[in-house]
Amino acid sequence: MDIRLATAADLPRLHRVIERAYRGEAASESWAVESPPPTSPRTSIPALEAILSDPAERLLVALEEDGTPIGCVQISDLGQGRAYLGLLCIDPGLQSGGLGHELLAAAERLAVSAFETHQMEMTVITTHDRLIAYYQRRGYEPTGERRPYPVPLDPPYEMLVLAKALAA
Repeated sequence: MDIRLATAADLPRLHRVIERAYRGEAASESWAVESPPPTSPRTSIPALEAILSDPAERLLVALEEDGTPIGCVQISDLGQGRAYLGLLCIDPGLQSGGLGHELLAAAERLAVSAFETHQMEMTVITTHDRLIAYYQRRGYEPTGERRPYPVPLDPPYEMLVLAKALAA
């Protein structure tokens, strides 16, 4: 697997991977999903283009040897040595092989080198116990903070904030 900064040319195929990972039947069968995924799209190509054009954002793409996108992760500079990690996904058919761990480690290194990050934070749906445990095994701990899920649902979901100190 090759990991590099995403380009505009990656976005159409990468967008399909993101949607499969976060929405629909494939996402429902993922080990990391413990409640039904929303039916609304997770993101859009214009939203991904906005990430690429923002100097406070980075989007890493994971590629197979033939250049096919198989996953991604977004890093957002929050300032004052803090960054937010989001959009971490691996194509559902390729999960559980260590690729997510590699992508997470690459994101942490990039956050330190690009934004001088000392602390990375992320949010996870509070009911996704296996995913929370996955991140805890990688050094992320609950901060005690909870945030509303960004899409209105009935019943509503809530997001747990996890954080990890990164070495400079």
